[in-house]
This record gives sequence, structure tokens and C-alpha cells, in this order.
Amino acid sequence: MNRLESRLAAVTPAMLSVFRIVFGLLFTVHATQKLFAWPVAGPSGGAVPVGTWPYWWAGVIELVVGLLLLVGLVTRLAAFVGAGEMAFAYFTQHQPSALWPIENGGELAVLYCFGFLLLVFAGGGAYAVDAMRSSTTRRR
Repeated sequence: MNRLESRLAAVTPAMLSVFRIVFGLLFTVHATQKLFAWPVAGPSGGAVPVGTWPYWWAGVIELVVGLLLLVGLVTRLAAFVGAGEMAFAYFTQHQPSALWPIENGGELAVLYCFGFLLLVFAGGGAYAVDAMRSSTTRRR
């Protein structure tokens, strides 16, 4: 088991980057669906009207957080904001209708929230702008 553990540990930073990139891309597309009805129209059939509380503002936060995660820039801060937004979404939009996420349709909000918390504590991985910035700072 030690050989497997050591082999997996060697690629953990790279796989953390893959997770961050896919997670950021999915969150960005989640935002573009709300804001621009792209690539497909949202549940309402179109883009959320500009300024609509809380949906339009959530879309703006999701777009910024998703793009920051996609490139790995200020990853921990962006993930913290994303976790907060998803917790807010769950407790205001889903939890009032039922206790369990499976009952209230809040599974996606919960999964995003905890995925963001993982990135808050683990960082963006080896292939992130943050990693390049910190290696440049260390060389000085």
C-alpha cells in the first residue's frame, strides 16, 4: 500500500489543478447560463434580467469566481467567496422547502459549497497562476 500511496502523492498537485480547472469551467458555464442563456437557456427559458436579486447577482459572482478558478488566480479567496455564495443559495433557496438536499433540489449547491471549501484549504494545485506567482516570489 505504501507504493500506491507514494505514487498517488506524487501526482496530487497536478490532479488538484485538474479538479480546479474542471470545477471552475463548470461554475463558469453555470454563470453563463444565468446571465446570457448560453450554452442553453436556463429554467426560466432565457437570461435572468439584469439586476434581479438574487439570481443576476449570483450569476455575476459565479462568472468571476469561475474564471478565477479556471486560471488559478487568487484561488483560495475566490473559492471562499464561492463557498459562501453556495451556502447562501442553499439556505435561502433550497432548505426552506425541505430538510434534506435530495428533497429540496439543493444537492448541486451543497456539492459546490464543499468543493469550494476543499479548494480554500488545498489551494489551486501545481498548474495555477498562484503557483507560478509564489515560485517567482521565492526566487527573488
